[in-house]
Amino acid sequence: MPTDAKEGRPLRRDRSMWAGVMIGVGMMAAVDEIVFHQLLAWHSFYDRAGGTVGLVSDGVLHAVELFLLIAGFFLLASTLRRGAASTGAALAGLFLGAGGFQLFDGLINHKVLRFHQIRYGVDVLPYDLAWNAAALALLLLGAVLAGVVARRRRRTGSGTRAARPDA
Repeated sequence: MPTDAKEGRPLRRDRSMWAGVMIGVGMMAAVDEIVFHQLLAWHSFYDRAGGTVGLVSDGVLHAVELFLLIAGFFLLASTLRRGAASTGAALAGLFLGAGGFQLFDGLINHKVLRFHQIRYGVDVLPYDLAWNAAALALLLLGAVLAGVVARRRRRTGSGTRAARPDA
């Protein structure tokens, strides 16, 4: 198993990655909730019913976001406490989670399920393009970082197999 050079302990890139994904999804959901739902008041999570239903749907989104942030930080803390955290994997997961949430929201929630639009009373195309382009940029950054982590894993060996000297 790959080890941390400082302490010789096995790294848990999978746990680090999942912690980052949960934190990334929760973080992006928080940004969406705080900026677009509350500060700008452009939409609620479920606008089709309006009023109280929209407010309750925002509360549900907020509860899920908090659960993911707490669970992600607990998983990361547990991995750190064992000295098995991979910073690169956690960071890759953070960007993959944030971009995944953003793209899911932009395509599924906005277009397929039509829970809400980014904004009303304007041409939404520029907003949709910017929203989804930001999601793709986050996903690309996460994928590049995950590739770096994977290359490092191949170089040092992974799982229970011994590291190959030529890798």
